[in-house]
Amino acid sequence: MSISLDQYRQWLAERHSVRAFTPELVEHGLIKAIFTAAQQAPSNCNSQPWRVWLVRGEACERLRQQLVTAVSQGEIYPQDFTSVENFSGLYRERQIDCARALYDAMGIERTDKPARLDAMLRNYAFFDAPQVLFIGMNKAFGYNNALDVGIYVQSLVLAMHAAGLGACVQGALAHHAPLVRQFVNMPDDVGLLTGISFGYPAPTPANSARTTRANFDEVVTVIE
Repeated sequence: MSISLDQYRQWLAERHSVRAFTPELVEHGLIKAIFTAAQQAPSNCNSQPWRVWLVRGEACERLRQQLVTAVSQGEIYPQDFTSVENFSGLYRERQIDCARALYDAMGIERTDKPARLDAMLRNYAFFDAPQVLFIGMNKAFGYNNALDVGIYVQSLVLAMHAAGLGACVQGALAHHAPLVRQFVNMPDDVGLLTGISFGYPAPTPANSARTTRANFDEVVTVIE
């Protein structure tokens, strides 16, 4: 089976980050089908360097409470991998535009610090999703393996989209790596890269937020 490029573009544009979920668990058969599909993602020398931990139900609720409490109390944990948090120039503009789109959809004013804090904490509450997954790779791996994991994450998110689910890839969930590592019993030689909250989207203002994308000329340099 194949689809046209126009159909694919339209379908891809319909995918967006979901930040509110119903309490309904995704059934095991569908989860297995989604992860089996995503496992077809390409990787360097077919190394398939990704490792995944899926937390759901009662366990998800316990971890949610632990993370929200830790963040609320200002506890700081190191990340397993370095990351750039302070964007500048064009990238900072895009970051601001993204935040503005979300807060505008939620009706939160820029000066409303308590509401913005609550919105930030929802990251660590997994946006009320009844399941969350964590993705890592061996700490000895480098950027090329991280690229492989990125391809896998995209494949996984698109498989969820195809199944009628919503997802939000959350780098913030790697900010408290030791807490998560202990909870899921992650091996010492594996580092946490990101988390993904997923499930059935809830009809809330947060899920109406949309962000723009750069056009072709901004991204692609053609040399002939």
